[in-house]
Amino acid sequence: MAKKYQVFISSTFDDLKEHRDAVVKAVLQLGHLPVGMEMFNAGDQTQWETIKSYIDSSDYYLVVLAHRYGSRDPVSGLSYTETEYDYAGAKGIPRLGFVIDKAATWPVDMVEAKAKKKLDDFKKKVGKARVIKF
Repeated sequence: MAKKYQVFISSTFDDLKEHRDAVVKAVLQLGHLPVGMEMFNAGDQTQWETIKSYIDSSDYYLVVLAHRYGSRDPVSGLSYTETEYDYAGAKGIPRLGFVIDKAATWPVDMVEAKAKKKLDDFKKKVGKARVIKF
């Protein structure tokens, strides 16, 4: 029997819902197990503790980035997506990055202009990883 890998899928949510769905389907079609925020159960742990436990049990971490930086942790100022990305890297989990091409068309209402610098810095960080696709 072929090994099944667990893939943690991360992104901002509302703007990338269709893209997340496509990634989930692709992971399933490959015979692996996708996990992400839409699959979390309510429990006794804080949300971050729950997310960390899912990342800890994953074989791969996959991030999809477009034009939103996302909700930020009030303490660090980093988006929750970037926090997850950094956590997976600190745990030694292989990270895959998919970043929207600058030339791709995108709905204006799905662009977060206020956080452009933070998002650009995050995209550069992801770009330094060994695996990235635009």
